[in-house]
Formats: sequence, structure tokens, C-alpha cells
Amino acid sequence: MESPAALRIEGGKAVATLVWSSPYYESMRVDGTDYEPLSAGGNSTFEIPVVLDADMAVSARTIAMSEPHDVDYTLRFDSATAVP
Repeated sequence: MESPAALRIEGGKAVATLVWSSPYYESMRVDGTDYEPLSAGGNSTFEIPVVLDADMAVSARTIAMSEPHDVDYTLRFDSATAVP
């Protein structure tokens, strides 16, 4: 995943644009909600709501292996490193 990620505040909530280093992620799940990639082609890119300064559990479905697999990740968005 590209780091740092782009982050914006929308409706009082933080939203991150995540760009994976692979085109083979077909969905992400955050707090029980599924998110689809922004567009076809290129590396998989998602916009998801995020929590700042706390570990965040997410799951991403990849089709890079012989069959689709959900892979669990822990993300952390550190507000101390945010720049305008």
C-alpha cells in the first residue's frame, strides 16, 4: 500500500484514499461495510472512512491466488504525521 495515504475530512469524518501495490484487490471491508475499488485498471484504489490515532482492523479480498481470499490487516493513521 502506498504510504503516506491521501486523507481528507468529509462531513466531519476522516476518509483515506488507499492505493494497493497490486491490481488484484476487489473489495475492502471496514466495520462490516464493503467498499469497491474506485475504478478498473491500475492498482486497486479504495476510499474508506478511517479513525485517527488508533489501530483499525480491515479486511481486503484478493484474487491474486488460485481462489479469492480475505486478508486481515491492521492500519493506523497517525495524526502527528499529517501535512496539509
